[in-house]
Amino acid sequence: MLFHVEMTVRLPHDLPAERADEIKAREKAYSQALQHSGTWRHLWRVAGSYSNVSIFDVADNAELQEIVSGLPLFPYMDIRVKPLCRHPSAIREDDS
Repeated sequence: MLFHVEMTVRLPHDLPAERADEIKAREKAYSQALQHSGTWRHLWRVAGSYSNVSIFDVADNAELQEIVSGLPLFPYMDIRVKPLCRHPSAIREDDS
């Protein structure tokens, strides 16, 4: 199943910079591993904000929940999820 996921990060202003950097480094490693595996298919930065739009390819809602809740930045995120399905006019066979 494909999911469109919007994530906005809201780090506390009083979070020490060293701690924030450590969390961001873990987040980067985790997200890149998921991208290499094909689970996190697309990742785009939303210009002008600490947000992204992502496409995940997972078996079901439970797998997506497990992945997203495992993000090191998860406690600091506002997340919106939309399930996707193939459009009948789509021409690419590999986007299902």
